[in-house]
Amino acid sequence: MVDVGWDDPFDAIVKTNYVDEVAPFSNVADMLVVNPTDEVITRLQLMSQNDMKAILHLNKLFFYHAGTGGPSGELYDLRSDYKNRWDTFMATNNLSVNSSFIQAFYIGEEPTWNSISFSELKLATDYVKSTLPNVPIMIIEAYPIINDLQVPTTVDWIGFDHYFIKDPKNNGEFRNELNIIKSKRSTLSQKVVLVMDAHYISALHGNIGGITELEMASVATSYYDLANSDPAVVALLGYFWPGGVDDPSAKGARGLPQNAKDEITKIGKLITGK
Repeated sequence: MVDVGWDDPFDAIVKTNYVDEVAPFSNVADMLVVNPTDEVITRLQLMSQNDMKAILHLNKLFFYHAGTGGPSGELYDLRSDYKNRWDTFMATNNLSVNSSFIQAFYIGEEPTWNSISFSELKLATDYVKSTLPNVPIMIIEAYPIINDLQVPTTVDWIGFDHYFIKDPKNNGEFRNELNIIKSKRSTLSQKVVLVMDAHYISALHGNIGGITELEMASVATSYYDLANSDPAVVALLGYFWPGGVDDPSAKGARGLPQNAKDEITKIGKLITGK
């Protein structure tokens, strides 16, 4: 989360775009899109000037909060005018010409967890793929429900999020979940995204995961070693950079101890060659 309109509450400045902070060790970053008329070209160009591409976070363009219930406690449905909303966003930003600024479209935000049906997810990804076939489409699922995940063939990258694990590379539960995700690929050309735990909530990381803030450096190393050892993995995405996102006390990667930030920076440079 680098350009999603979020101001880190743990610093004294108003700032919602952190491209300048992550560019020295990153080549992709999340950019949030909310409305069909959002103009993102200037933001995309800023990333490009820093040798980065955007993963456009498009869930709100396609899905709306429809009530409560289901596994997550929240229900989301496909908007009836999803095609028109996408067409408007495409036209507003001339994406047919500007697609080179984009690394991927993030459309499925924990879809099964949030009760988005396979048919609705497929309608959204199929339509986007029909308009810009060369831009990968990504979905990330919540780990408790990955057994129920169905992946449309128009999705290119799939992943899951499971945090508060000290050593994911050697954790049996995490490795099993990774194998399940890989088994859900509907075509062999689909690749896997690893979502790296790069934030810290003391009540969860400390009390549940038994992880200290200083140990977040070795957590990052474990994710990198796992990603580097698996040919199915196409990207390693850290969650998240600014603080206060999931919890008022949550520290983002930029608020972690220096040893953890140094390790994340080193990993990013190894991946990007910067």
